[in-house]
Amino acid sequence: MQRNKTIREELEDIEKKTLSLLGTKSRDTKGRVFPEEKCPIRTEFQRDRDRIIHSKAFRRLKEKTQVFFFPAGDHYRTRLTHVLEVSQISRVIGKSLRLNEDLIEAIALGHDLGHAPFGHMGEEILDKKYKEYVPAGGFKHNEQSLRIVDVLEEGYRNKERSGLNLTWEVRDGILKHSKGLREIKEGIIKDMPKTPEGLVVALSDRIAYLNHDLDDAIRAGVVKESDIPRSITKLLGNATPERIDTMVKDLINNFIQKENLFFSEEISYVMDIFLDFLKDVLYYNDEIRGEERFKIEKVISDMFDYFMEKPEKLLSFVNKYELPQQFSTWEDALKIREIRTRYVCDYISGMTDEYLLSLYNDLFIPKPWTK
Repeated sequence: MQRNKTIREELEDIEKKTLSLLGTKSRDTKGRVFPEEKCPIRTEFQRDRDRIIHSKAFRRLKEKTQVFFFPAGDHYRTRLTHVLEVSQISRVIGKSLRLNEDLIEAIALGHDLGHAPFGHMGEEILDKKYKEYVPAGGFKHNEQSLRIVDVLEEGYRNKERSGLNLTWEVRDGILKHSKGLREIKEGIIKDMPKTPEGLVVALSDRIAYLNHDLDDAIRAGVVKESDIPRSITKLLGNATPERIDTMVKDLINNFIQKENLFFSEEISYVMDIFLDFLKDVLYYNDEIRGEERFKIEKVISDMFDYFMEKPEKLLSFVNKYELPQQFSTWEDALKIREIRTRYVCDYISGMTDEYLLSLYNDLFIPKPWTK
């Protein structure tokens, strides 16, 4: 049978017929930084999702900390399982609201590519070290996620250019996924996701990590079921599946009833309590973080200083990237403090927990003499 349209064009027609007026149509994308010939099979957002899944940065997420460092059990979350859970939750919401699931999935799978080893603690330490060398600089995982897909990943079908060359809508969602609930609720428009799909991912991120971080904390014996504030169990439920179900349904129903893509006042209030509870017992608990933070800070700081002092050790890493036009060699480029600091941060932040410790051991721990 001869087709009058490509499969992609037929899929774009289906989007136009089935997505809500709010849904972002792939045919209407604002496009890519570098124009490309369109795929005859996949929509633009489907291509972005596939590029992210096949990236090296995505594979490294399986060995990056979510909350607990090197957990002994098999069932603790990693950064990879986190993004999969965010993808699942956000797609359920997106399908219910007739938004673009392909765009949602691409943003969700790419939103944490820039996380440092050892989770948010690693992020805090890298930010501190960056500012020691370049006070105007700093490290944020959402900005690094965008830098990875724009610059640091190998060029997609184009060895002359690095980066995945994703669409504007996916890049916007990745950069702006980490907005707090209060910012969204109060309508602070600056730097908010510009698509409803991006907003759904940001809200699903909160649903996911509140619930699975608590689940892991209970598994680790850090928190007991009886420690959970009564307001959380009363309004959200007594178990992780119940609490996720309550939050998801509340978000969907609140939009249907009030056309407000946010949680109801009641659920929003108890989610703030939920977050404050986890900050007290888990995220900022000195008994849990204290000694480990000291060790992790030493490892990351020593590594950062080592590469800043020995820029020649960075050459095998930076040679993969496009040389700034004003320099003839990477040796010359790395003499500039700001450039060197940027790439040291890129190198360390891209490491998995295990690789970071292995490299630290090679660089700083004496080896037994063998003849």
